[in-house]
Parts: sequence; C-alpha cells; structure tokens
Amino acid sequence: MTRGSAKTLTDKGHSTSLQRRFLANLKKQEMIRPGDRVGAAVSGGADSVALLLLLLELRHKLGIVLRVVHFNHKLRGKASDVDELFVAKLAAKHGLEFHSASVDVAKKAKKERANLEDAARRARYDYFRSLAQSGACTRIAVAHTADDQAETILAHLLRGTGLTGLGGIHPVAGRVIRPLLNVRRSELRRFLRAQKQTWREDATNRDTKRMRARIRKKLLPLIEKQFQPAIVEHLAALAELAREDEAFLDAIAEERASLLVQENDERARIGVDDLFRAWKKKEFNTENTGDTEKTERAKALSKRIVRRIVEGIKPRHGQLGAAHVEAVLQLARGRQSGSSLALPGGVEVRRERDALVFQAIENAGKRDPQSAPQEFEYQIDLARGGAEVSVAEMGCVFRLRVIDWPPKRGETSRDGAVLDRDRLRFPMVLRNWRPGDRFRPQGHRSAHKLKRLLNEEHVSRWERDGWPVLTSGGAIVWARGFPVAAEFAPNERTRAGIVIAEEQL
Repeated sequence: MTRGSAKTLTDKGHSTSLQRRFLANLKKQEMIRPGDRVGAAVSGGADSVALLLLLLELRHKLGIVLRVVHFNHKLRGKASDVDELFVAKLAAKHGLEFHSASVDVAKKAKKERANLEDAARRARYDYFRSLAQSGACTRIAVAHTADDQAETILAHLLRGTGLTGLGGIHPVAGRVIRPLLNVRRSELRRFLRAQKQTWREDATNRDTKRMRARIRKKLLPLIEKQFQPAIVEHLAALAELAREDEAFLDAIAEERASLLVQENDERARIGVDDLFRAWKKKEFNTENTGDTEKTERAKALSKRIVRRIVEGIKPRHGQLGAAHVEAVLQLARGRQSGSSLALPGGVEVRRERDALVFQAIENAGKRDPQSAPQEFEYQIDLARGGAEVSVAEMGCVFRLRVIDWPPKRGETSRDGAVLDRDRLRFPMVLRNWRPGDRFRPQGHRSAHKLKRLLNEEHVSRWERDGWPVLTSGGAIVWARGFPVAAEFAPNERTRAGIVIAEEQL
C-alpha cells in the first residue's frame, strides 16, 4: 500500500469518526428533530463550512430540511462582501435555500456606544431570531468549537466571573444549537482538506490587539505546551459541570422567586425580609450549620433572586454584573425609603418602605421618565354645587360636592376630607405638588414644606410623583393623605362644607 492510499484511508477513517461524534452529540442534546428546517449559519470560515458539510452528509439520516444562513457584518469592506458571495455559491452548489442579511455593525456600535464585538453578536442573533420567528428556520446551527469554548472560559476568568461565566457557551440556547462544541478546530480543518473543500480566512482573527485573538494565538498554545496538553478538554468538562450546577441552583431560585416576588406589568416587588430569608427551615436543613455558613448560603440565594427579577423585566440588553447585584443588596439593607438605583438593561430598583420595587424604564440612562414629574393642573368651579375631575395623568378621578354643615341626617363626611366652603376662593385649582409648596395640615402649629411632610410619612420619591394638591387663591387647602389645611377646616361657624373624594379610574 502506498503512502498516498494509506493517507486516504486515514482521512476517511477520521471523517467517519467525526461524523459519528457529531451525530451522537446532536442526539445527546436533542438538538434536532425529524422535520426541522435547520439553517446552518455559515460565515465562510473553516468551522462553519465544516458544519455545513457535516449536516449535508447527515441530513437524510436526520430527516431535516437544510438551509444556509449568512450574516454580513460589513466590518471588512470588500472582504465581507466576498465572504457573502462565497457562501451564496456554496449554497447554490449543493442546491440549498440561501438566507442572508447585512448590517453596518461599526455604525450600529457607534450609535449605541457599544462594544463592537457585542454589537456584532447582538445584530447576528437578532437576525437568527427573526428567521426562527418567521418560520424560515426552526433551528439555527452555529459552528462554535471546543477551542471557542476554552477561549470563552479563559476570557471570562481573566475579566472576572462566577459560576455562570464558567458555564461558557451553551450547546442549546433557544432555537440556536451548537453541535461542534466537543470538536477541536484542527479536526475540522483536517476534515475539510480530506473533502478538498476551501474556506475563507478572516484576517481579524489574527489581530492580537483583541483579547480573544491573544488568548487563541498566545495563551492557549502556551498552556498546552508548558502546563497541560489537554487544557481545552479540561475546560470543556468544567463548563459542562458548571452548567449542570447552575441549572440546579437556578431551579431553586426560580421556585423561591415564584413564591416571594409579586409581579405586575413591568414591575416586580419583593419584601426585604423575604429577599434575605428566602430559605425556609421546612425545606432546607439549616440547624447543623454555623451562622457564617448560613449567611453565605442565604446571600447566594438572594443574589440569584435579584438576577432573576432583573432578567425577567429588563426591556433591553444589559449585563448585570456582580457589583450591580451587591449594590441592590446594599440598597435593601438600607433603611431610607425612596432610595433608588439604576441597573443595566433599563431597570431601576427602589427601596419602598419594607420592600424593593424593580421597575422597567424605557430609555434608561437618558431622561428617566420616572423622575420626570407628572404635571397637571385643572380649574374647579362649584357653581352647580359639585364637580368631577378626571386626572388621566394619575389614572384617578376627584369628586367634590357641597354638603350642609353640620351634616344632616343621612349625609356623611366620612368618605373624604371636608373644607369650609365660605373660606375658599373660586375657581380652585387641582394640580400636582411642586418643590417649595408649603402646607399646614389641621393639627399642626405651623406650615411645613410638603416635601418634608411626605418624607415624614415615608412616601417614596416614586410614590410622590404627581402627588395631588388643591389650592384656593394660591394657598394649598388640601393634599392627598393629610388633614385639610387648618385655615380652611370646618368649625362651629361653618354653614356649608365641600367634601373631596378620590377614586381610581
């Protein structure tokens, strides 16, 4: 047997072995089902081209409809367009349906003030998501390898990470599947050479100014050569173990959060005591552990619950880091109602008496709609003996009616505050409170700033937004939640009263 024929047999044996492992991984993770429309995400690079060829060889055995997907990031000028043309020709060669899209990612990143790699990834996966939502593809297969997994975990370690970061790249994420995570990059190139299949090289992958490229070109080869030849396999095993533990701990956090967190539209509320005492002795044995161990375990669960809340309500992309979570716990430990904290992803959390309230905020980091006052002003004339004012800004209605004083039998003043009609000047004005407003509720010796009175009643900054007051001749005669102004309260000389009642729309 000649050297050439021996090499051919070896290459064929390697290809068969690779196919077997590829197929086994697909089945183990239940990534694909018969009848799936699978879009192979092909950039033109070696890994994605190998992914396409493997799926081509196995598509009949898998019972799938195969399609080719390409996303042009417009980052390398003409080279990016040549990549797209290469992939389109590859799809045509094999008679496969071709889907493509392009976005000027550099322009997008600049506009969003985002990291270029992060902006590229989000744009790419937004496109994948649109293909899945349209029904064009029920699964999107991407070509992350064991080397990509190792590089990702090392990058997370160098930046600082926890258990989630150690989990690295997940084999399945929604509609996206990654069947090559157990395959080395070198194996795929060997497979392509055996198939006599060319590919495109991305020059930016060799740019060692980028951290990922430095890990790939310098750090991993150094570790493999001088410390541990099997580092890639070991990191892949670590990632799998971390994901298993993460899934278990997340299930516990989800179960506790479902019992302790009250959710309403774009808000979520949890009691401070519930957040810090999420463990229950009935369900978790805490009697044989020391105080320090118990505290650390409780804190770990509290952090996971915070992360789940934020992830569940954030309106846009944003990475919640360990420092953000710790800041939320510090806010919960504080006693000042009304204190608040902005979080990534368009979320603000505030301490509201004995609870934390998480609020999704559009355009967070620009103008915060929650801090902008709800301004309104309505004139009220009681010429007809009563008035009804709907305040759309607050979602409530105020009803004012005139009654005899002292009240006749059958009438009551218990359904609202009562003012002495004859001391008032008309028209009165119902408006939101404003900084500098002063007010002397009945029972107080002197006037105080309304802001101080609201603070004393533990009304948070968010609650007081648009707080209603009623004025007469420029003076505040009533404010929600307080007795009427002392100067306008009924007395023994009062002949007619005005009752103020508030109801939700």
